[in-house]
Amino acid sequence: MRLVWRRGVVRLVLVSAIAWAMLVLLALAFHLWSCSSSVAFLSALCRKDSKVLDVLDSMRLSSKPLHRCQIPVADDPSAVAIPKRTPNTIVKKLSYINVDKQDKDPSPLFGGRQSWKQREESFKLNSTMKVHCGFMKHSGADMDSVDVKYIQKCKFVVASGIFDGYDIPHQPSNISRRSQKLFCFLMVVDEVSLDFIEKNTTVKIDNAGGKWVGIWRLITVHRLPFDEPRRNGKIPKILTHRLFAQAWYSIWIDGKMELIVDPLLILERYLWRGKYTFAVAVHKHHRSIYEEGDAIKRRKRYARPLVDLQMKMYYYEGMEPWSPKKKIPSDVPEGAVLIREHTTMTDLFSCLWFNEVNLFTPRDQISFGYVVHRLGDALKFFMFPNCEYNSLFILHKHTREHSSKVEWAKTIDEIVKKGLKESRGGLGLWTPYPADLSSVELPAVKRTSPAG
Repeated sequence: MRLVWRRGVVRLVLVSAIAWAMLVLLALAFHLWSCSSSVAFLSALCRKDSKVLDVLDSMRLSSKPLHRCQIPVADDPSAVAIPKRTPNTIVKKLSYINVDKQDKDPSPLFGGRQSWKQREESFKLNSTMKVHCGFMKHSGADMDSVDVKYIQKCKFVVASGIFDGYDIPHQPSNISRRSQKLFCFLMVVDEVSLDFIEKNTTVKIDNAGGKWVGIWRLITVHRLPFDEPRRNGKIPKILTHRLFAQAWYSIWIDGKMELIVDPLLILERYLWRGKYTFAVAVHKHHRSIYEEGDAIKRRKRYARPLVDLQMKMYYYEGMEPWSPKKKIPSDVPEGAVLIREHTTMTDLFSCLWFNEVNLFTPRDQISFGYVVHRLGDALKFFMFPNCEYNSLFILHKHTREHSSKVEWAKTIDEIVKKGLKESRGGLGLWTPYPADLSSVELPAVKRTSPAG
C-alpha cells in the first residue's frame, strides 16, 4: 500500500506539472494570437494603454509597461548654447523670514510659525517680498562645513535625496564630459541613510573630506527638522534654492531614479527652448487635486481625515476641480522630476509650495496645483507629457517601503488618542482655521484610474 501510495503521489505530481506547463504554453499562444486579432477585447491585451492591463496591474497580476516616448532633445550637449539668465520682473527682490518674533522656543520649527494672515499675504505679489521659506534660525538641517564649502561653486545642479535609508544612489548614464564638468551631482542624505549607503556600496573620501558614490557627492544633513522622513525629503526637493543658494539651474530627481538623459539637454528642452523657468510633467492618472487626494486616501499614504481637511480648505478658498477650461494641462504633477531656473518668481513659488507642505500634509502633489492657482499667470512654467517624463530615467524599487502609523488613521480622534499627531509639521491642520468648514462638501470624484 505504501509503494502504491508513493507511486500514485509521484504520478499525480508529474501529471500536474505537465498540465501546468501545457496551460502556460496555451496562454502564451493565446496571447500571441490575440495581438493580431480583430476582436477589440483580445487585441487590447497587447496595447500599452490597455484597460485590461490597467486592471491586471492594479491587481498586481501583471506589470504594465511604462508609456515612454522619444524626447525631442538636441543631439549634442557640446553644441548647446547657454542663454543669459532670465531677468526678474514681477518680484524683483525676495528675502526670507528666519526668526518669528513671537516664537520664544530655543529650538524653533524649521518652517516657522506662519499665521493664517501671513500665509494669505504671501500670495499677494509685490516687487519686494519677504516670506517664510524654511531654514528658520537654529531649526536644523545643518550641513558639514566641508560640504558647505563645496557647494559654493555649484551653479548647475542635479540634486537628489535619500532619507531613512530606503534607497541607494543610482549612477546617471549618458552624461557628456561637458555636463560632468558643468554640473554638481548632489545627493542629500540623513545620517541613517549615510550609514546604510556606506554598508551597501562603495563610498570614497576625497582629500578635503568629501564623500562620493560614483558621480554623486553625498551631502549629509544633521538635526532633521521633522518627525516624518517624507517631510524631511521635501527640504532638498522643494527648497533646492535654499539648500544650494548659489545655483542658477537645478534638476531634481527622486532617490529611486536613475537619470538616463544628459542634464544639459534637459535644460535646453524644457526651459531654454520655450523660455520657461520651471518645468514638471503631467501626472500619469490625475488632473484634479481632488482625484489625487482620493487616490492618496485609497492607498493610505496619509491620514484620510487630514487629507480631507486640507482639500476642504482649498475648495473653500476657490480651488475648483481641473477642467479643460483651465489654462494648464493638469493641476497635478509627477513631482519626482523638477526642472528649474532659480529666478525670484520660481524661488517664491518653491517657498509657497513648501509652506503648504509644512502647514498641511506632506503630499506635495495636492498643494502644487493650489499654489499655481493662487499665483495665476505669474509663474511661466511648462507641464510636459507624461511619456517624456518616463523617458528621462529608469525607476528602481525602494530597498524597503516607508510607512508610519499616521498614514493608517481613519479619524481625528484616533490620531489624538494614539498620539499620532506630528509635533513639528502639519500644524496648520491643528490650528483653528479662520472660517467654518463644517458645511463644505468636497466635489464628487469619478475614479477613472486604477491607482490604489
